[in-house]
Amino acid sequence: MTEQRQQLYFNLIDELLKCPNGQEPEVLESKPELIDSGLVETMLQVATMFAHEGNQDGAQFLFFVGRELAKQLGLYPEVPEVSTEVSNKE
Repeated sequence: MTEQRQQLYFNLIDELLKCPNGQEPEVLESKPELIDSGLVETMLQVATMFAHEGNQDGAQFLFFVGRELAKQLGLYPEVPEVSTEVSNKE
């Protein structure tokens, strides 16, 4: 990943963080050339940094968006819902 591309990812992440709630899809759609595994990786790095700095809201937001993008890109395996019911045997 080039330094220039990394900067483009950071700029897009910054746009996402600053955009009004609900406008995230439009921000992402405006830069389709940046939607790839590198963006997801960069989002997770920034989210981890936010978490270490105590910015839990920013971290959760980026983890969520990163996970959704990873699913769309086929990078995140869909795991079927597992029933959490536990049968009681007496």
